[in-house]
Parts: sequence; structure tokens; C-alpha cells
Amino acid sequence: MRAATLPLVAALLAGCTRGPEAIAYGKETCDVCRMQITDPRYGAELITRTGKARKFDGLDCLARYYASAPDRDLVRGVWVSDFTHPGTFLRVDSARFVRAAATGGAMGPSWIAVPAAMGRDAIVARFGAEPMAWGEVVTLALRGELAPGHVDTAPAVAIARAGGAGNEIVVSPTGAVRTLGAALLAVRPGGVIRVEPGTYREPTIVVDRPVTIEGVGFPTLDGEGAREIMRVRADDVTVRGMRFTNVGTSFVEDRAALRVTDAHHCTLVGNRLDDAFFGIYLAGVTGCRVEGNVIRGDARRETTAGNGIHLWNTRQVVIAGNQVSGHRDGIYFEFVHDAEVRDNVSEGNLRYGLHFMYSDDCQYIGNTFRQNGSGVAVMYTHRVQMTANHFEDNWGSAAYGLLLKEISDSRLERNVFDRNTVGLFVDGADRLHADHNAFAHNGWALRLEANSTDAWFTRNDFIDNTFDVSTNGRELSAHFGGNYWSAYTGYDLDRDGVGDVPYHPVRLFSMVVQQNPPALMLLRSAFVDLLDAAERALPALTPVALADTAPAMRPVP
Repeated sequence: MRAATLPLVAALLAGCTRGPEAIAYGKETCDVCRMQITDPRYGAELITRTGKARKFDGLDCLARYYASAPDRDLVRGVWVSDFTHPGTFLRVDSARFVRAAATGGAMGPSWIAVPAAMGRDAIVARFGAEPMAWGEVVTLALRGELAPGHVDTAPAVAIARAGGAGNEIVVSPTGAVRTLGAALLAVRPGGVIRVEPGTYREPTIVVDRPVTIEGVGFPTLDGEGAREIMRVRADDVTVRGMRFTNVGTSFVEDRAALRVTDAHHCTLVGNRLDDAFFGIYLAGVTGCRVEGNVIRGDARRETTAGNGIHLWNTRQVVIAGNQVSGHRDGIYFEFVHDAEVRDNVSEGNLRYGLHFMYSDDCQYIGNTFRQNGSGVAVMYTHRVQMTANHFEDNWGSAAYGLLLKEISDSRLERNVFDRNTVGLFVDGADRLHADHNAFAHNGWALRLEANSTDAWFTRNDFIDNTFDVSTNGRELSAHFGGNYWSAYTGYDLDRDGVGDVPYHPVRLFSMVVQQNPPALMLLRSAFVDLLDAAERALPALTPVALADTAPAMRPVP
């Protein structure tokens, strides 16, 4: 989303973060190269926490300044001019950057900023170059590869220190401190370790004090296929912007790329984990946040694969915005309480996209679980809230979008079950409420076992499924009302939007297949059509009580 113009930015940020000052084009000079700032398409500005405004005539000068500043934590905000709307400023985290020849710069190809909302394809089509994030531009500046449109004639100016800041140590392959282990011995509690680009191979890193470890341009920590990479054992630790790779499989220990044990308030944000056995492993932690990480494995067999995000005996954890693929289970919970799992994408895992047991009072909101071996499994758990999730393309003889087994007092609302062998499999669920969900293009939309009691299915959409509902018994404690059924052939004479005759969603043929799975090969035969017609005319074998007495005539809004 494009940032507001300068007055609106200042108003929105009043009281929390100071916005950029207006640049007097033609009257001010760049803080780095001392050239006059004349073109509003290229201007940029940085505000320190002391309120000092640094102004630049181009992105190359801004990036050099930022990359060489020893106290980047003292930066309050960084803004760049929107090339497509000169005079409008963007925060760097909502912008994308390209170096393009066709930008009208007086000195050849120039770095420009455009709104991230334009999207990669539109940016490439217009400017002929791949867009970069701010962190990637800073990495180029650190390496001296920024290739500016003009020659930098002055060194970067250090940001003025605002007293009281914790100490900072820079780790670099060519600097005075070359390993994280050495930096951890020297840093004060509450300090910052900034890791510059490169590949670091060292023994398992143990973080035993509150500290922030921040990578610039995703420096790589390599486990060389033989060990865990990092273990966090202290409270208030932050790890962000790091890349972990090559942990190595073990049959005697759950090796993890990043493990946190017996700690409070850890923050693991914006990291990349490749080819790990276990990715992120939390045990005995409280109040931690795992957000915006990309966790990619290459698992071929369940016996040689670990989980992407693994939680055991934890409380009040937030798992948000992560991308997990190629593991045994994408996300695994056991004895987890009061957790929130939202906006994650878990796909292409060997077993489950999400697997949790004995984990009460958790919320799962806005996640996508796609093309996993068996879908998602929720077992032996109470008071689960699953809202606005997508369960997609989970196909196989034992696959389902979502399995609920031995759970109680849980709710499913506004979820989408699309193209699964079984959309929702309910086995031993008590007091389940399913409302406003969509079941579309599944083999079985809902398989409801007779050992489930007092289940309510209201205002759901069942669209183009092979079987809408299947069960293994005739006596069920389930209630259906106000659902839309695309297979319903009833009528609505009073035009109140509700069918005048009940809908019985259990087909006789589905019960035949339940007892004799090979019979499914007859699905498209005339015999099955005749069987369904006979059952509708003289219902005798399907559960009479399992009916929607008020079927909706159109999809539920």
C-alpha cells in the first residue's frame, strides 16, 4: 500500500514515530555526497531517535550511510521518494528498489523506489529490472556493489549516539570479530550482535544472555551436516535476518537449526532455514513469537525427516506469517496451551501440514494448508478455535483436509475445504460447532462418525462434492440447519430463501462405499443413479434423523 503524502504521514505518525520533513529541492544538499538535492523522484530521508533529519539526493547515498552507521538501532525511520509519484514518500519496508536505465536520471542508470504493492511482474514490465527489498540494497552497499549513478565523494556520516544504548558488536568474515561465539562472549546483556554477509561455520552456538542477533543480507550459519546450529537458553533473545542451513539427519536426537529451551519472550523473526532436520524447536518456553520465517526442507521419507516448527510444553506462543514446506509435519504441537497460529502457509509436507495433540485453548486463524500428505490432524484437545483457514489439495487414500479426533467444545468458522479426498473427518468430537464453512470439490465433504455427539453444522456451503456427508451409523447426535447444498433439488414456493422440503445429504451409495471401498469404481454408472433415485423415493437405509430441515436455496453469504 502506497504511503501517504508528507503532511498525512506526519499526522499518522504523530506521537509514535516522526515522519519525514519536507525536502527543499534545489536548496538542500545530500548528507553524504554534498551534491544539491534537485530531483523529487530520487530524494530520501532518515530520522534518528534524537530527531535529527538526514537528507539524501539518491538511494545509493542513503544505503551507504545506513550500511556504515554503527548505531542502526538509533534510527527512528527511513523514507524514500516514490518514483511513480514524486513528492510522495514510502517507508523502506513498503517499497521495492530497482536500478534501471530508463528512469531519466542525468547520470545514467539510477536506483529508484516504487511501492511494493505494484507487484514483481508490473515492476519488471515497467522498469526492466528485478525488484529488491531494502535489506538486499543494504547488503550491496556493505559489499561495495551498489553501482551508483554518480561517484560517492564523501564517507558515510555516523549517526549521533543517543545515550544509554546497549553495546553493539559486528561480526564479519574479515573483521575483528569473526564468529558469533566470540561475539557472545563479549556482548553485554541487552546488547546487539550484527552479523554481516558471509558463511559462518562454527560449533553449536549457545545464546545464554538476553541479546539481539541480527543478520544483514541473510548471513549463513552452516551446520555442516553434523550438528545443531543455535541453542537459545536465555530470556528476551531476538534472532532475525539469519539463514540456517545443513543441520544433518540424526536417528538419536532431534537436531534443530534453531532451538529455544526453558526461556521466556524469545523473538524469532524473518529468518530462513534450509535443509534442516528440525527447523525451529521450542521446548518449555512462554511468551515467544515465531514470525515471518521461511523454512524449507527436502524430506523424502518420514523416518529421516523432522518438523518445520516444533513446539513441546509451551504457553502463549504466537506462530505467524511463516512459510513451511518439505518436512515431516509443517507445524507440530504437543502439550501447547494458549497459542495463536495465524497467516502461515504449510504445504508439501510428507505427513501433516499441522499436527497437534493435547493442546488446549489454541486459535488457528487465516492459515493455508496445501498439498500435504494427510492434511491437518487435531487430536485429544479441548476448546480449539479454527477460523478462516484454507485446507486445499490434500489427496490420497488416507488424506483429508482436517481430521478432528477425540476433541471437545471446539469451533470451525469461515474455513474453506477445497479439493480434498475428505474435507472434514470428525471422529469422536463432542459439542462441535461448524458455521459458515465452505466445502467445495471434495471427494467426501464431511465424514461424520457415529461416536461424535451434539455436533452442529449451520450455514455452511456444500458445493459440487462427490459425497456431501457420509457416516458409519444410523443413529447420530448431529444437527444440520440453514446449509446450502448444490445437490439439493427441492423447491421454495414461498420464496423465503429456505427450501420447503428437508434435504437428506447421506447418499445410499456412500454407505455402500463405506463398507466396500472398491465399489467406488461404480460411481458414474447407471446403477448408482438408480440406487440414489430409489433411496430418495423410499428412504430406508440412510439415517432419517440426519437431515437439513431448512436448506438454503443459495450459497450462504
